[in-house]
Amino acid sequence: MRIDIITVVPELLASPLNESILKRAQESGHAEIYVHNLRDYTDDKRRTVDDYPFGGEAGMVMKIEPVYRCIEKLKSERDYDEIIFTSPDGITYNQHEANRLSLMKNIIILCGHYKGIDYRIREHLITREISIGDYVLTGGELAACVIADSVVRIIPGAIGDEASALTDCFQDNLLAPPVYTRPAEFNGWKVPDVLLSGNFAEIEKWQDEEAWRRTKALRPDLIEK
Repeated sequence: MRIDIITVVPELLASPLNESILKRAQESGHAEIYVHNLRDYTDDKRRTVDDYPFGGEAGMVMKIEPVYRCIEKLKSERDYDEIIFTSPDGITYNQHEANRLSLMKNIIILCGHYKGIDYRIREHLITREISIGDYVLTGGELAACVIADSVVRIIPGAIGDEASALTDCFQDNLLAPPVYTRPAEFNGWKVPDVLLSGNFAEIEKWQDEEAWRRTKALRPDLIEK
């Protein structure tokens, strides 16, 4: 899978995209992640990519020309399944969307910045708008990292234990059950006996029950879905 990220502050992406699972997935050839500096696609001598909005509103708006040039260059080199814009008014991102994107071959993520982007970009170039929550960030770079991380980690072979990804929270619209490790008792706090029993049928039953119990108590909206 290939992910191209377009940004005005590529430095923000350097560390998150080159550590842990994302780093190993790229080294093993399961994923390719490229960051493109939008300032490389402007003719402005000062490399500006924003301008004042028509209508007199406060703030600055990302210009259409550099975004168009960058996207068209990438599209001339390969076909893309989705061109995503990180926006607070996009669809709310969830595990099901991550699963869907993980099946794609090539995607572009355009990171929003400033007051927003020229709306013609959204009308004519973007195929999917995604929000990671009902709040506003300084830019879409953190959202792009969230999307990249959540997608790459479920690509077969990206992590050592593929079964682990399949049992993550939200894969079946439930929260994960509690997990424990050694020691079996610490400070008087004990691991549930069933997990030490070796009876895998009972352990699985307990895990299912705990997943339902925690979801009902903490996120009943997931059960309604």
